[in-house]
Amino acid sequence: MANNDYDAIVVGSGISGGWAAKELAQKGLKVLMLERGRNIEHIKDYTNAMHEAWDYPHRGLATQQMKADYPTLAREYTLNEPTAGMWATNKDHPYTEVKRFDWFRGYHMGGRSLLWGRQSYRWNAEDFTANLKEGIAVDWPIRYEELAPWYDYVEKFAGIAGTNEGLDVLPDGQFLPPIPLNMVEKDVAKRLEKVYKGMRHLIHSRTANITQAMPEQDRVGCQYRNKCWLGCPFGGYFSTQSSTLPVALKTGNLTVRPYSIVTQVLYDKNTKRATGVEVLDSETNQTYVFNSKIVFLNASTLNSTWIMMNSASDIWQGGLGSSSGELGHNVMDHHLSIGAQGTIEGYEDKYYSGRRPCGFYIPRYRNWGGDKRDYVRGFGYQGSASRGNWQQNVAELGVGADLKNALAEPGSWNIGMGGFGEILPDHRNKVSLDKTVKDKWGLPVLSMDAELQANEKRMRKDMKQDAIDMLEAAGVKNVRGWDGESPLGKGIHEMGTARMGRDAKTSVLNANNQVWDAPNVFVTDGACMTSASCVNPSLTYMAITARAANFAVEELKKRNL
Repeated sequence: MANNDYDAIVVGSGISGGWAAKELAQKGLKVLMLERGRNIEHIKDYTNAMHEAWDYPHRGLATQQMKADYPTLAREYTLNEPTAGMWATNKDHPYTEVKRFDWFRGYHMGGRSLLWGRQSYRWNAEDFTANLKEGIAVDWPIRYEELAPWYDYVEKFAGIAGTNEGLDVLPDGQFLPPIPLNMVEKDVAKRLEKVYKGMRHLIHSRTANITQAMPEQDRVGCQYRNKCWLGCPFGGYFSTQSSTLPVALKTGNLTVRPYSIVTQVLYDKNTKRATGVEVLDSETNQTYVFNSKIVFLNASTLNSTWIMMNSASDIWQGGLGSSSGELGHNVMDHHLSIGAQGTIEGYEDKYYSGRRPCGFYIPRYRNWGGDKRDYVRGFGYQGSASRGNWQQNVAELGVGADLKNALAEPGSWNIGMGGFGEILPDHRNKVSLDKTVKDKWGLPVLSMDAELQANEKRMRKDMKQDAIDMLEAAGVKNVRGWDGESPLGKGIHEMGTARMGRDAKTSVLNANNQVWDAPNVFVTDGACMTSASCVNPSLTYMAITARAANFAVEELKKRNL
């Protein structure tokens, strides 16, 4: 086999790309993984993993130069010294905004699997049927029961810490022991259970931080450092580097090529199949062609769609997969930056050790069971309780013994939670190619035209008020609600634009994540999502990818692809 011929090409090395490479390589295929950014080797290249705030010239804060280089990131919480160099710059990788869209991209080996929040929840059965029942967008072509065994499969491999709660709204899974709630969170959970008579629940976060060693993957348990976004030399959380990539490489079937920008999928109109991909080397500007029997697009939601829009445009004006008129449409995310916080008394003699990488979760309860609102779908909350820190004492301007005594007190307990709400698929929310603006390599960029619609805006009223009500019901003092800006993209859960469906006339992909127009091209990252649920989506990407890879290999054996 020549070095440009493979059984499968995987575009992207993030959460879904890592899974695709692992599954296909383990099943005996010769696989090429293409990553548009630089290589990052596990452990060796986690340059800031052992640093503390005082190790940085500006104590970890974003500098004025960083704000100039990363104007999109500067809008939000993601820009800081420790993660400098881990995000794509607007200068090299611009995009245009018809409406504000906060796009956070990590172009390097492992992608955002090195930077993600690790919250890992299954969708429930209703999430897969809500579109059909409510007449919104199109019906999912799969159901929870079909994905459940794949959830089992990926949870066992990735390592998800959590608790089984017996809730239909948040299905149980294959969990490692949870990262414990602290004493305040436990007491608040009991109070909420009593006040709401078991209709609302405060539970342990379900997180991809392992609480038991996984020696078969050379991963030890989470060290409670809460430095996950810097890369974990202990393999304490799931990432491509710590988990899927090493397994794939051990098969001897995987080739990894960084600095490889996939500019298009190559398509044969006679066979109606893809023949491979075209790659622009981002260092040399040389163009290469790599051939394969199947292609998995896992470049992240909007980049996978960009590749499709840039492919086979001589056959379809809108690109490969555009025959339905839905490619690029139905952009989704989760809307957030809303919730409440306050102080809680009676625990001044209690403390804790370590830095947990997560807190608590309150699953959806609105529009569930007998509850009906003036909007559809719902939201959940992520939050935590903790002691105050020394900064509260600065305003006192104490000196000498008084200052020392003040700094010796850990401060009051604070508790807060922020909502994550579902965004409906809406044809008006879209991305398109802007050929008037080019990136560093002369390639057209994406234009963002998406915003919260009426349903989400109605939902946000409950997201704020319910948070206030629950904290007050739990005895929290000085409760303050907040409602900040929530443009699409801010949740870093971009979904849609190449949705799955039951009909080639209304969707881009079929039930097995195949492009209707090219059945040997699979899309299994967030682009495939038909709706958004209100829970973090990455676990679902993993399950969908493993399922699609299994199907692809079986179809290759049958010579159907």
